[in-house]
Amino acid sequence: MADWYLSVLQWYNAEKRIQKGERMFVDEITLICRAGDGGRGCMSFRREAHVPRGGPDGGDGGDGGDIVMVASEHLNSLGHLNGHIHWNAAKGGHGEGSLCRGKNGQDVIIDVPPGTLVMDAEHGHVLKDLAQPGDRVIIARGGRGGRGNKRFATPINRVPREFEEGEPGEQRTVKLELKLIADVGLIGKPNAGKSTLLSRISRATPEIADYPFTTKTPNLGVVTVGWDRDFVVADIPGLIEGAHAGVGLGHEFLRHVERTRVLVHLVEPAPMDQTDPVENYHQIREELRLYDLNLEQRPEIICITKCELPDAAAAAELLRETIDQPVRLISSATGEGLEELKREILRVLSELNSTNPTA
Repeated sequence: MADWYLSVLQWYNAEKRIQKGERMFVDEITLICRAGDGGRGCMSFRREAHVPRGGPDGGDGGDGGDIVMVASEHLNSLGHLNGHIHWNAAKGGHGEGSLCRGKNGQDVIIDVPPGTLVMDAEHGHVLKDLAQPGDRVIIARGGRGGRGNKRFATPINRVPREFEEGEPGEQRTVKLELKLIADVGLIGKPNAGKSTLLSRISRATPEIADYPFTTKTPNLGVVTVGWDRDFVVADIPGLIEGAHAGVGLGHEFLRHVERTRVLVHLVEPAPMDQTDPVENYHQIREELRLYDLNLEQRPEIICITKCELPDAAAAAELLRETIDQPVRLISSATGEGLEELKREILRVLSELNSTNPTA
């Protein structure tokens, strides 16, 4: 009863948000899936005029429907599943006389965004990583239809009265975990200017304010360069110390960095909390390393944001000397350095494509 009430409440809240025009971003959800049962086989005998030896003619039952999950390129969140926890496929039809087979139950297709990790909630193992559009996995298989009495006829047993009940469909609870697929991930401390940069180089409209943690969910934007070149950018909400251990919803944020191919690290030259920009850079790098060693090897473009501020040039020079890597100066307010940044991202992506064409 409690599960039913919770489902209704989630559905109601989702509908209210949709009516208000609010976007819901959901990157984790648990679904209970039950495939259809197989249909019962039929026990029947042929009885027609002028047919003295009719014999058995009971048909088989139909197979139950499957629960299938498919990655759809038209989705970028699991929000459409919020409030719809239970999924049931149709049962197979029962067999009939005259060797009529029961109808197969219709499959249930659940669309999810690319990048969805499908896991068995009970045992914890991964069923499928739906990384690319069109990838699919059968969550629960429908039961096989039972055999009719015609199947049991033998030269010895010419009048069989045996038949089979259909097999029950599989039931499985799955946990879905979305890891956004993007070419570029914007990372940095809270209030480093990630949302503002995304709004300037793409048509995305993330929430922007002059206080930390304005962005509470990742945002995606498509950046177009020239007429025929583009790439997808993900704005990863601000990371803080201890994010690798879950501090500040760190796991919810960091999981979306895993599938990005290039990291654009934004460093604020004069943080509101009076922290050191160089230390902030190293702190974020350490959080990435502690969360996943592979992220440490990910190509990185380092940018000092808000370069219109007096301390920006000095902060860039100090960071450049400390890490011995190129550091760019950009400003989302004035647009300085943004075109050069987009070209640099395209260059790095092109190098990755030439090195690993299947990436």
